[in-house]
Amino acid sequence: MTALLGTLGVWVALAGALGASVTLILALGIRQDERHSRAFPWVAVMVSGCVVAVVAMEIALLTDNFSLAYVAANSTKTTPVLYKFATLWGALEGSLLLWALVLCLYVSAVSLNFRHQISDRLVAWALLTMLVVSVFFFGLLAGPADPFGTLLSPPVDGNGLNPLLRNHPLMAIHPVMLYFGYVGFTVPFSFAIAALVTGRLDERWLTSTRVWTLIAWGSLTVGVLLGAWWSYEVLGWGGYWAWDPVENASFLPWLTGTAFIHSVIVQERRGMLRVWNLSLLLATFALTIFGTFLTRSGVIESVHEFSASSLGPLLLGFFALILVVSVTLVGLRGDQLRSPGSIDSPLSREGSFLANNLLFSLFAFVVLLGTVFPLIVEAINGDQLAVGRPYFDRMLLPIGIALLLVMGLAPLLTWRSTTGPVLAQRALAPAACGAGVMAAAVVAGAEGVGPVLGMGLGGFVIGAALRHLVIAFRRNGWRGLAGRSGGGMVAHVGVSLLAFGFIASTAFSEEGEFQLRPGDTGSVAGHHITFVALTDTMDGPNRVVRALIDVEGRGIHSPAITQYPTFGRPIATPSVATSFIDDVYLSLIAIPEPDTDSVVIRVLIEPLVAWIWIGGFVIGVGTLLAVIPVGISRSARREEEVVRR
Repeated sequence: MTALLGTLGVWVALAGALGASVTLILALGIRQDERHSRAFPWVAVMVSGCVVAVVAMEIALLTDNFSLAYVAANSTKTTPVLYKFATLWGALEGSLLLWALVLCLYVSAVSLNFRHQISDRLVAWALLTMLVVSVFFFGLLAGPADPFGTLLSPPVDGNGLNPLLRNHPLMAIHPVMLYFGYVGFTVPFSFAIAALVTGRLDERWLTSTRVWTLIAWGSLTVGVLLGAWWSYEVLGWGGYWAWDPVENASFLPWLTGTAFIHSVIVQERRGMLRVWNLSLLLATFALTIFGTFLTRSGVIESVHEFSASSLGPLLLGFFALILVVSVTLVGLRGDQLRSPGSIDSPLSREGSFLANNLLFSLFAFVVLLGTVFPLIVEAINGDQLAVGRPYFDRMLLPIGIALLLVMGLAPLLTWRSTTGPVLAQRALAPAACGAGVMAAAVVAGAEGVGPVLGMGLGGFVIGAALRHLVIAFRRNGWRGLAGRSGGGMVAHVGVSLLAFGFIASTAFSEEGEFQLRPGDTGSVAGHHITFVALTDTMDGPNRVVRALIDVEGRGIHSPAITQYPTFGRPIATPSVATSFIDDVYLSLIAIPEPDTDSVVIRVLIEPLVAWIWIGGFVIGVGTLLAVIPVGISRSARREEEVVRR
């Protein structure tokens, strides 16, 4: 019954998406704008069908309905309820069902928000584009990625998820946030396509999608950082980012999306960078599909790659279709996309945004090249190559430092042109802040030109952002801390805090490995750990071996190794003693032999890692502030009018 209900929901959703698409195509074709609203009932059908399918799958998971192949393959009777619920997005078919649900939420939200403007052809084309994307994903669910396939002989119990997906609560949050980011870019992408189709290429479509873009970008930012935190907490290697292909797949659209939300300000203020902005936005959405192809096709080997399928050609074909349509439309509208203005001086706000764009695009190109180059080589001659961390660190370090410099300079510059004396006067306090951070880093033991310079530039960015916020508060009160400008500066502070944590933990971490008996002590970078005892217990069918470690000044911590009967190799779970200064990261290397009372403990000292998560929180706060609609004071409005003229 559950399988039938879920299948019916998928087909009803597909019918709704097709019905709404055909309705809009016919209305647009015969230019009867009053008929556009007839698509709304079909949208309601699509959303209702999708909700029914998701509810049916959750019921099957929570009631251990192993007659469904998806449930049998990815859940067990002993799986905790939280992870049973999250199993919906734990494998290919369910994750596509989540994608479709999030897409339906965005389609319904856009329909509701623009319901009084649906007779506008721009809005109608945007909704049609979103519906076409919906048809593709519901087509996958109704065909090759059917999540409701059944088994003739259901097993007594299921196989369960990969243990790495059921040992941390972030399993319930991280994928959802990523999908709200991935799928959220469908909204501005659709309006960009609509603008190109209708020829309405002024800045009004950008204004209509500003909040949607910020929501998508903020969700993706939080999702990526939650993924890094999850990796740090569960994989046991002591890191949070390894330039893994799946990590890069989520990072690439973030890079191009970040470039877009900065450069779009130039188009809104000066009418410039129209082709560039469209290209960035179209590339961002295309990269979300390309990332799905990388993670769900089985073409890569990754510690994060938990499902392979035959959907690769379909996803790659959809990605190619997006590129062809986007490039064709931009080419056809080339004459209309010419910017009426030009950059008067590189030492200006728009000049800094252009530099920011170029650096982010170069960053994305380097990451994309390192990610796909092994695939290209293997496709050509069959050789298997691996592009490791040294490539990314060496290539991206100078780009990252340059980005911090531009981030600090941008708020200090005026539109059109900035004189040297004005810039020097504005940069005095931020530069002092940066110099103070550099001095503090050196006193704390930091070494090397790159890390110390990066720390200093992070301080410079914070100083420039705080200067901007103080001035905005004086002019507009609390409103100066909200809106795109104020929220953006808060996000800049968060990025700087994140940079502090990344630089310190990358450049100045230390580690040691000790074989300890009860009562023995080891020491790394001034931190003393004492092995207290070993426990060996059963958690349901799983054997859990824990080492109780007393971390001086931070209490007892217990790194563990779990042996799952349905999974071949044991899974290590680290334990982290966190502080604002550094983390003491503990890993149990192996399950001790029965005839020994000693354990092998790996200890890593990771400076300022907590600042990464704090920085991510601050970025999230900045994003929320940026979507708050606020007015500006009369003096600020007069200043803006002068700039526009």
